Amino acid sequence: MTVKRRQAENSAATRSALLRVARRLFAARGYADTATEEVVRRARVTRGALYHHFKDKRDLFEAVLDEEQIKIAVLVAEAGATQPDPWSALLAGSKAFLEACLDPAVQQILLIDAPAVLGWKKWRENDQSHYLEGLKAAIALSIEQGLIAKQPTEPLAHVIMGAMNEAALLIAHADDEQAARRDVTAVVERLFAGIKGA
Repeated sequence: MTVKRRQAENSAATRSALLRVARRLFAARGYADTATEEVVRRARVTRGALYHHFKDKRDLFEAVLDEEQIKIAVLVAEAGATQPDPWSALLAGSKAFLEACLDPAVQQILLIDAPAVLGWKKWRENDQSHYLEGLKAAIALSIEQGLIAKQPTEPLAHVIMGAMNEAALLIAHADDEQAARRDVTAVVERLFAGIKGA
């Protein structure tokens, strides 16, 4: 193994350790109550290593958020892949998203801290970068296959995303999250049925 390759592997391992520890702390304590000193100590790396990989705590948080978004996007895609058509795939993916929102780490990182830490505009951009294009493609395919009525794709994609984000927030803040998820899922099914029947 070359020195360069070993250095690259060590660097990747350090970054991975920082993200893993930061995720755990952000999920348990929230962004405001997570100190970078503790992240460094628990990851067993130097402060310099942290700043080699991330500009600051917010940059570290954004990297953790991005990993969470990717995990959820994969879950959504996998749920959709089991379905016979793009419209059913959208509904299955939406249900998978709501199920993922029962995870306290997802609630804290994506739904509670991300809008506050990033600001509304940047949070929306981050969210859209992971889901919007796939959503628009599935809607366009659904229209093309005659599964839903012809309509403007962009507004429908934004309305569905907005509904899903509000649904996720409702689950995250509910006293009984399981009951909220069941109720919200039933509403989402009716929403999708209404769009399909339009």
